[in-house]
Amino acid sequence: MTLIESIEIRKILDSRGNPTVEVDVYTIHGFGRAAAPAGKSTGIHEVKAYPPGGIDAGIKFLKEHMDNFIGMDATMQSEIDAVLHEIDQTPNFSRLGGNIAVALSLAVAKAAASSLGMSLYRYLGGAYATDIPKPVGNVLGGGKHAINGTSIQEMLSAALSDSAQDNVFANAKVHAVLGKKLRKRFPDLSIGLGDEKAWVAPLSDEEAVALVREAVDEVHDETGIEIQPALDFAASSFYENGKYVYRNKTLSTEEQIEFVEKLVKDYGIYIVEDPLHEEDFDGFAELTRRIGHMAYVVGDDIFVTNTERIKIGIDKGAANTVLIKPNQIGTLTDTFRAVKLAKEHGYACMISHRSGETCDTSIAHLGVAFGCEFIKTGTIGGERIAKLNELIRIEEEIKGEWKW
Repeated sequence: MTLIESIEIRKILDSRGNPTVEVDVYTIHGFGRAAAPAGKSTGIHEVKAYPPGGIDAGIKFLKEHMDNFIGMDATMQSEIDAVLHEIDQTPNFSRLGGNIAVALSLAVAKAAASSLGMSLYRYLGGAYATDIPKPVGNVLGGGKHAINGTSIQEMLSAALSDSAQDNVFANAKVHAVLGKKLRKRFPDLSIGLGDEKAWVAPLSDEEAVALVREAVDEVHDETGIEIQPALDFAASSFYENGKYVYRNKTLSTEEQIEFVEKLVKDYGIYIVEDPLHEEDFDGFAELTRRIGHMAYVVGDDIFVTNTERIKIGIDKGAANTVLIKPNQIGTLTDTFRAVKLAKEHGYACMISHRSGETCDTSIAHLGVAFGCEFIKTGTIGGERIAKLNELIRIEEEIKGEWKW
């Protein structure tokens, strides 16, 4: 019933119009389909998205090794993921490509769940997977995700009620309110959207933070839902020669720590992601010591969903939250191990989309299955709302309101 009968792989478009991969896995009584996203602001320690020959070389490599998986039991996830590592024979999927590996790995899990007549989150998480992660969505930004925006890559809305549906709509309302504020502030300027459908406007970083704080407060006052602002600095992207080079200033590491601390205190920033360079564990530790009792300090590029790097962070006290991106590490099993390690040591987890996305909804299910506190997946846009709407469906199913 759960033995893999066939596998298909194809190129599809991601949200930026670039090619990515989609994998179908068929069992006797089940079917699973998964697609890989693509990051633009990527950590140097991530697995390789594709081999040197590109996506076509990776697809060819998988097809040449497809027979390794035929006849395997789709419920034996760790064994299948081990085979992915074995056929690649490199520490970073540089022959197969991490995007191809993760698409196959997730498709296998979906096929197993389908074979057993279960939702993916229930199959992976069991009977006690009942908590929906709080959605965190990009509403204003720049960095590598947009042209002529802020140096800070993402300014986000985090809605924190007990209702996934209310939270999804609250974050979308913050996006809409912010758009109105920007059009009023720049009546003669066409305000654009970045890769993740966040607004882009000619504001200084602190002006932008203040405006997001205003929008969050306005929606809170209207809805009664607790909403807090969050920031993803993606600081490695503007770190040059030991300095943090903003559009209007250059800061040393100590000055960057002080700047982040000031923003947290002045604007009540709830979540701070990648505020320092991806190799600066000591700086992360110092910042966490200063603001960790006030904010979630999230490591993305510094951890890259890699247990070895998470261990370093734990030992040093760097950050208190791990960003989880399955395609950073290449398999579902490796992703689970990263979450498990983080949670065993008191770290929160935020499962995340990438800036180049598809309509695949896997991370919504993984966020519930693995007990992640947060899910970062935008506020609007088809490839973003695919995950958000799936959270609403999962919530209905958990509450027993699913209409068959």
